[in-house]
Amino acid sequence: MTSPKTYIKAASVTQAISCATGHTGNFRYLAGGTDVMVNKFQGNDEASLLIDISEISDLKGIAINDSFVRIGALTSLEELIVHPLVTRYFPVMAEAAKSVASPIIRKTATLGGNLLCENRCSFYNQSEWWRDAAGHCLKCDGPICLATGGNKNCFSKFVSDTAVALIGLNASIEVADNDGVVVIPLEIIYTGDGINPRRLSKTAIINAILLPLGEDCRTIYKKLRKRETLDFTSLTSAVSFHNDGRIRIVLGGVHAQPVIVDGSVTDDLPYLISRAVSTTRIVDNDTYSRTYRKEMVGVFLNRSFKELQLI
Repeated sequence: MTSPKTYIKAASVTQAISCATGHTGNFRYLAGGTDVMVNKFQGNDEASLLIDISEISDLKGIAINDSFVRIGALTSLEELIVHPLVTRYFPVMAEAAKSVASPIIRKTATLGGNLLCENRCSFYNQSEWWRDAAGHCLKCDGPICLATGGNKNCFSKFVSDTAVALIGLNASIEVADNDGVVVIPLEIIYTGDGINPRRLSKTAIINAILLPLGEDCRTIYKKLRKRETLDFTSLTSAVSFHNDGRIRIVLGGVHAQPVIVDGSVTDDLPYLISRAVSTTRIVDNDTYSRTYRKEMVGVFLNRSFKELQLI
C-alpha cells in the first residue's frame, strides 16, 4: 500500500523548518522542483511530505549588501543570466547558469536547488523498473556499486554547474536551521560521499549565496556534455585568476564532490593541472568514457590557462 503524501506551502523559513522538524517521515523542500519531481517520478525519492518554499520572499532578490552581492536562494537561473549586478560583477555566474538545461527549465530552476541537486550516475538515475532489472546499487540500498563492482564507495558524480563557478569566486552561503542562521563557505557542505553528498542537516535551508566584491578576478568556465539542453555535466571546470596572483581550479562531474586545487601564478602550472587530474575519482558511470573525461580535464585546464594568458 502506498503511504499517504502531504503537501504544505510554507509562508516563512521558520515555518518551513518547523514543519520539517515536526515530521516523523521523509520530507523534501520544494522550490523549482525541476530535480525533485523527476526523482519522485523515477522512484528515487520517497518523501511523504513536500514543503513548498517557493513563495518565501526572504529567499528572493539580488542586491549589494556591504562588501558582497547577496543572491537569494530562490533566484531562478534565468534571472541570474540577465540581472545587471550579476552580469557586471560576476559574468561567469551568468555563463554557468546559461549552461544548465534548457531555457524553459531555467525559468523555473533555482540557484539554491542547483547547488543541492542530487549526485547522479547512469546506473541510478533510471526508472524504477530499469533499476529492478539491472540490480540495485549502493545509492538505492543495493549491495554493490554497479559502475565499479565495489561494495564500499558510491561514486555518483557531483553535477552542480553553478557551484563550480561559485566556489571559484570564494562564495559563502547563509544557512538557516533550528539553531539559527550561519554563514559558511559553500565548498564545505559537500562531503565526497555519493550516497550522502552534503553535510547540511535535513531541516536546513539555504537562504542566500554571498559573493564577495573587490576580489578582482577573471574566470574561465567550461562544460562537457553530449546534448546541451538534456544532459547533466560530464565535466565542468572553472579556473579563477585573481589580480594578487592567486589561482583556483574547481572541477565538477569528475568526483562525488567538487575538486578544488589552489595555487598561485608563481607555481608550475602543468603541476597544478596534474594535481587536479590526479584528484579526480572518475568511473564509468557517464555517457562519456572514464578515459575520455580524464583526458578532457587536462584539455580544459590548458585551454583555460591560455585564455587567461598565463601560458
